[in-house]
Formats: sequence, structure tokens, C-alpha cells
Amino acid sequence: MQRPHSPTLRRRRLSAELKRAREEAKVTSANAAKSLGWAAGKLSMIENAETQKVKADDLDKMLDLYQVTDPGKREALHALARDAKVRGWWSKYKEVFGPQSLPDFEAEASAIRTFEGLVIPGLLQTPDYARAVIQGGRYTSEEEIERRVKARLERRDILTRFKPASLRVTLDEAVLHRVVGSSEVMAEQLRHLLHMAKLPNIDLQVVPFDAGAHAAFVAPFSILNFPDPLDAPIVFVDTASGGLFLEESDEVEAHSVTFGDVQGSAMSAAQSARLITEVLETLESKP
Repeated sequence: MQRPHSPTLRRRRLSAELKRAREEAKVTSANAAKSLGWAAGKLSMIENAETQKVKADDLDKMLDLYQVTDPGKREALHALARDAKVRGWWSKYKEVFGPQSLPDFEAEASAIRTFEGLVIPGLLQTPDYARAVIQGGRYTSEEEIERRVKARLERRDILTRFKPASLRVTLDEAVLHRVVGSSEVMAEQLRHLLHMAKLPNIDLQVVPFDAGAHAAFVAPFSILNFPDPLDAPIVFVDTASGGLFLEESDEVEAHSVTFGDVQGSAMSAAQSARLITEVLETLESKP
């Protein structure tokens, strides 16, 4: 099975390469648009990754204008353009993830850092725990709940595929004590958490209550890094309306510093596993 890739990242990479080629050719955007016979807005949309598709003919015209003659380079850019049009598995869950979806970026992420202060992160949730979180005490149709659970579980494949993403998670201790669903559901979730924490690509730390105030008294967030240097890291902040993507370098840096600070307040992975085990044993001992 072919490993999913991110059409959004491929589109952004193509845009960056085309803008770089234009600048290396010392052609201004205004002159490029005039030479190509395009409205300035069309070129701007391509260079800012705001258009879903770049036609092969249009791409060849740009490469000819920028004097990109290397056949290998031209084919690589055409491959990016083709990949940018391929839909990922998450496209069938548009009503769940929204127009700009987190799985689109997770598909190619090489490293993910996540802070959570309220619930177990979605990538580490069991089906029953996810079901309880999605319902959240509200009346929701079984069909909608099951569809959302299925979509969330498909995201987890990035952690167990060939060359999986590395995941660093920092949890507030409160997450462990909040019984979601039922004691049985929560116990199963904690056991799954301990199982996943043993994987070499997963690092799990808990910020204990006695750490007091810490740097991440903010909304849950994730920082995603990608293997290609052309793909800048992004931040995803969970919100009631689905989520917010932050891409400016200063925003990414601020969240990276915050994550580093909260990691400094957390217990080691081994100490965290012992705490999770203690919470699990207490939960299991209750009648």
C-alpha cells in the first residue's frame, strides 16, 4: 500500500520552488505575469499555494520563462504538481476535519510534539475513549459518533507505519484522573497509553500536580515538523470550531519554547509510566 502524502505540503513545496526559480532568473512577478499573458492574481495564487491545481501546460510555460532546462528538475516539479491533486484518505471525512485538515499535515510529518491538559491526545485514544470524548455529554446520533471515531482512529496509522512519525507528548496529570466514559473505558485507555509509550518512536511525559504552575496553561497544541527543509514546521491549536493552523516563524518558535518549558516541568518518561500505572491500579481497585 502506498504511503499517504500531503497534497497541501506538495502544493506548498511546488509554490516555493517556482518562486525560487523566478527569483533566480531575475524575473519580477509583474514581468512574469506579463510574459505569460496572465493576470497578476493568477501567478500570485500559484506562488502562494492558493490554487488547488497547476496545469501541466502552465507549469511548462513558467519553467521555460525561468530557463529551467534540467529534465530531472522539470519532471520533479511536474510530479509535485500531480501529487498536489491527489486526495488523501481524510478527504472522505471533510465534514469531520474541515477544509484544512490536520491529517493532511500528519501524513508527512516526521516529528510531532503535543501538549494536552484536558484529554488524551487523539493519536493515542482508544475507540471507546474517543467515542466518549466525541459525545461529550451531548446528544449526538450514533451514526455521526461512529463516523468521527473511525476518522480519528485512521489518524493513528502514522505511528505504526513503516518509518513512523516520532511523537513527543506532554500531558498534565489532570488528564489521567478525569474519568472519561467509565472506569472500564478509562482503565483500557491508560493501559493503551502504557503500551504505546513503549514504542521507540513515542515519548510520553506527565506534568505532575506538584509542579504547580507551568508554561502551558494555554490551549492544547501540536507542533509538526517535516523531513523536507522546504516544508516549514507548523502549529495546530485545538479549538471548539475545529482548529487553527499557525505558520509564521515567530508563532512556531513561541510554541516550541513553550513546549520545551513544559517538558522541563514534566517527569521523565520512566517516572511518567510509573505514575500512569499507579493511577491505573487505583482505578482498577475501585469496586
